[in-house]
Amino acid sequence: MLLHAPAKLNLCLYLGPCRDDGLHELCSLFEPLALADLIEVAEAGSDEVICPGVGGENLAERALAALRQRGWQRQPLRVEIEKRVPVAAGLGGGSADAAAVLRAANRIAPLDEGALNRVALRLGSDVPSQLAPGHAVVSGTGGVVEPVELPPMSLVLVPQERGLATADVFAELDRLRPAAPAPDPRPLRDLARQPLEQVAAALHNDLEPAALSLRPELGEVLGSLRDTGALGARITGSGPTAFGVYPDGPAAEAAAARIAGSIVTGVSG
Repeated sequence: MLLHAPAKLNLCLYLGPCRDDGLHELCSLFEPLALADLIEVAEAGSDEVICPGVGGENLAERALAALRQRGWQRQPLRVEIEKRVPVAAGLGGGSADAAAVLRAANRIAPLDEGALNRVALRLGSDVPSQLAPGHAVVSGTGGVVEPVELPPMSLVLVPQERGLATADVFAELDRLRPAAPAPDPRPLRDLARQPLEQVAAALHNDLEPAALSLRPELGEVLGSLRDTGALGARITGSGPTAFGVYPDGPAAEAAAARIAGSIVTGVSG
C-alpha cells in the first residue's frame, strides 16, 4: 500500500492558555500541501518502521504501537517512510506520517471513526486533521475538524538547516505572553470564504513571536519573502519554516529564485 502524507500549513493559528494537562486550546486554518512524504506499508514478520535519515523513535512508530494497544490485531506491518517534508520544520511531517499509518491500518481492518480519532488525538494535536487531509478549521485541542474551501494559491517555503523543538516554542510562548482567552473558530470559517488577497492579509500565528524570540534571524527570512512580493508571509506552526503566499506558480517561482534554499509548492485537495 502506498500513501502520501502531505505537509500542512497553519495559515492562521490562535492559541488559548495552557491547560492543567499541558495542552493549549487552539483554533487554526489548516491547508495541506502538495509537498508530501511517501509511505509504503506491507505485511511483515514483525512491526517495523523504517525512516532513513531520522534517528530515534518517530511518531509513526508510536501510531502503530497505539493501534496495538487499542486492540488492532491484524498482521504485523512494515512501514517505510521516504521523507520529503523537512523534519522539525513546523510543517507537520511527523504528524502526517502517523496519520498515514492510521489510515493504512484502518483500510486493512477498520476501526470505528470515534476510536480512530481518539488514537489520533492521543498522538498529537496535528494528527486528527491529517486522517483525511484537506482544508479545515481545527479547534479544541486538535480533535474538532471542520472542512472548508480555500482559494487557490502558490507557496514558497523557506526551511532551515536547524529545526526548532515544538516544546521549546510553546514554553517560550507561555513565558512571553499573559494568559489568553480560548480562541473562537467562527472568524476563520468566514475568512476561508474570502478572496486570496484577504486571506493572505489575515495570516496569523500566535507562536511566531516565540519562534522569533528563540531564532531572531528568522525575521530576515520573512523580510525576504515580503520583498519578493508575497501577499503575506509568516512562520508556520512552531517553525522555523517561513512561508510566503503568491497568486500563482510563476510568481512563486520568481520569488524562490531570489531566496536560497526555498521550495515552491502548491496546495493539495
